Amino acid sequence: MSWILLFFAGLFEIGWAIGLKYTDGFSKLVPTVLTVASMIVSLALLGLALKTLPVGTAYAVWTGIGTVGTALLGIWLLGEPATAIRLACIALIVCGIMGLKFAA
Repeated sequence: MSWILLFFAGLFEIGWAIGLKYTDGFSKLVPTVLTVASMIVSLALLGLALKTLPVGTAYAVWTGIGTVGTALLGIWLLGEPATAIRLACIALIVCGIMGLKFAA
């Protein structure tokens, strides 16, 4: 169950990271409220997952999910470059996340 909570915590991290782009410096109310709510949910789920998972592993997986998801959505939604080296580095992060999950 903790891994499921951690996965959703990572998804909400992606939500607030991407949401920051749409807040326009926290000047737009709806995106700002949604971004802050996503931050709260992400941290709450991370905290629940930490009841049983090692903190180093959980934090690395949480940030890894957020990093990979944010980078991919940046490419898809925001037109950021999808160079071969960038995609290879994202793949390395995924490998690291999987390694941490299997080692825990």
